[in-house]
Amino acid sequence: MGSDIRLARRSDAAAVSGVILAALRESNARDYSAEVIARVETSFGPAAVERLIEQRQVYVALLEGRILGTASLDGAVVRSVFVAPEAQGRGIGRALMAEVERAARAAGVRSLAVPASITAESFYAGLGFETVETRYHGEERTLVMRRDLAPL
Repeated sequence: MGSDIRLARRSDAAAVSGVILAALRESNARDYSAEVIARVETSFGPAAVERLIEQRQVYVALLEGRILGTASLDGAVVRSVFVAPEAQGRGIGRALMAEVERAARAAGVRSLAVPASITAESFYAGLGFETVETRYHGEERTLVMRRDLAPL
């Protein structure tokens, strides 16, 4: 795939927000209602993403200087893994997850959890995550998936 992965900077917030919103509107909208997508979008505007960059280890994948994906590590929880719709299926998500897992292992994390959308279930399953719980927030269904990590 040839992308570079690095920690996000505050100046990346608008671009990261754009990737997330595009993925929600194009990919996740196949599995969730417009009302659910609209509610989730409120958590990923540029200002909200800037706050997340300050609170978590947020990574971005860049190709030719353009941010095409993001993923974050919040303790032992993987959060906000999104790839721009036009770049999906090119290994960007896998590369981001490899970086998140490397950072988790380096921090001594032994097991990762991810609150996954039903849209991303097969992606995480392909990485060895297993569903351990299903949660509902109104009509939004989220799968809590878990995977043990081998030590470094």
